[in-house]
Amino acid sequence: MTTATTAVAPTPEAATRPRRRRHLLSSADLSLPEIREILDTAAEMHEVQRRDVKKLPTLRGRTVVNLFFEDSTRTRSSFEIAGKWLSADVINVSGKGSSTSKGESLRDTVLTVAAMGVDALVIRHGASGAAHQVSQWVDAHVVNAGDGMHEHPTQALLDAYTMERRLGSLEGRHVAIVGDLTHSRVVRSNLITLGRLGARVTLVAPPTLMPAGIGAWSQSDGFALSHDLDEVLPGVDVVMMLRVQRERMSGGFFPTPREYTVGYGLTRDRLRTLVAANPEAVICHPGPMNRGLEIAADAADAAQSLILEQVSAGVAVRMSVLYHLLAGSDERPGHDHEGGES
Repeated sequence: MTTATTAVAPTPEAATRPRRRRHLLSSADLSLPEIREILDTAAEMHEVQRRDVKKLPTLRGRTVVNLFFEDSTRTRSSFEIAGKWLSADVINVSGKGSSTSKGESLRDTVLTVAAMGVDALVIRHGASGAAHQVSQWVDAHVVNAGDGMHEHPTQALLDAYTMERRLGSLEGRHVAIVGDLTHSRVVRSNLITLGRLGARVTLVAPPTLMPAGIGAWSQSDGFALSHDLDEVLPGVDVVMMLRVQRERMSGGFFPTPREYTVGYGLTRDRLRTLVAANPEAVICHPGPMNRGLEIAADAADAAQSLILEQVSAGVAVRMSVLYHLLAGSDERPGHDHEGGES
């Protein structure tokens, strides 16, 4: 990732802030100060949702294109709302409705869109590394909204933001990420982001859904692995259940859905165990959920569930990301360009 440049000498205050980034392609691109700044700004942006008029002038005159080659409800809608609440012009382009459905290459599609003078591309694509490749082709800012089974950095940011709002600092907190690790783009981004925020992470899955080489990766990056959810569950502060991505499965990763639920689902009985061991423990899920498979309805709707709060946080965090990529360095959220309240 490259940083934006300016001919104006930075003020002492600006010199202490993390540098503006040109793209957000991976959670690994963000230092701890940059993560903190995004989350702190998201807290300010979250206040906009409580206003009668949910609009800031910050990105007036900017154009953001959401280019989604895979189906999405939460991510695309939240990026669209985020851009519009910041007064950007937002255009949604889906793969099914674009020229790629006629055989046009990804490169030609993004170059065509970028040639229209857009300022940012928010891209979701089924191929790992697609967002990085797009960033090499265009001058616009690029945000990775999920690339294959690789990363989903804004999801990890909103997950961390949601956890902190309920639990406070994540330093020393134990987070268990449970389920279909092999096919999840959320896992890698969360491991990086939560690790930098000081959380202790355990990945829990059946052996067939542990990514290849995860053992060596865990030794170098300092997270734990387990095949036994019942052993891990009583000691966690957060349990994040992952969707079983059956559309990506070409083989028998587990015998039957019932057997998966028995071994790795957050059932009603496991919810009781979680709450009894730690009444402050919380439940997350990046969505969409397979109720009755990886998470029981009782758990999804429990008082400990932060699932809808994650959705709400998604708008605030994505507003923050767009703000930090596109807004002028001297602008602050919640104020107009003359410094008055918007």
